[in-house]
Amino acid sequence: MQGRVQGVFFRDSVRERARAHGVAGWICNRSDGAVDAVLEGRPDNVERVVRFLKVGPRQANVEQVEVTEEAPEGLSGFEIR
Repeated sequence: MQGRVQGVFFRDSVRERARAHGVAGWICNRSDGAVDAVLEGRPDNVERVVRFLKVGPRQANVEQVEVTEEAPEGLSGFEIR
């Protein structure tokens, strides 16, 4: 995700949303100001979290979200890295 996504509780908000929908994975800040995330779970639940990533919490200004499908890693829980 790119835009104003750091310093606005973005990662914590995504973690809460992912946990609420039973989605596993992680999210982390990048040094260039963007955020990376990996999501695993039922496709409809993952899509709900992806929709949230495109908007973010109220203080965020998400400019771009790139979604790439990959083979599941077998993650459990959701963590901020």
